[in-house]
Amino acid sequence: MPQVRSGHDTGIGAISRLRSSKIKKMGKTGIGTWQENEHKTVQERIAEEDLVQERHDEKGNRWQKIYFGGGEHYRHWLEQFKELGEVQVEELDSRGFKCFENSGEKLFRVRLKKDKGGLTDLF
Repeated sequence: MPQVRSGHDTGIGAISRLRSSKIKKMGKTGIGTWQENEHKTVQERIAEEDLVQERHDEKGNRWQKIYFGGGEHYRHWLEQFKELGEVQVEELDSRGFKCFENSGEKLFRVRLKKDKGGLTDLF
């Protein structure tokens, strides 16, 4: 199983500065709705996030989760991931994660498209 990079930092996240033809923005999603998450602990939500690993899009492409977090770490890793291939970025509901709420930081999930070729061997 691949290692998923996780981290956060203070500062203002700005996905618009990281626009690239290799990035597919998935929009704002979450691990359930805010109403569903309202009574869950952060530990429960992180445990649910750990279960999210791979997804298939409408064209049958496979996407592997490679990162969950935000801040400067996110911006650094996203630039590195773009070097590996096509990535998807999903903004997640960060309510309940005090470090993100206090800093105004956004929370993201990044996925890398799995090819039939070389990148599949990384996973």
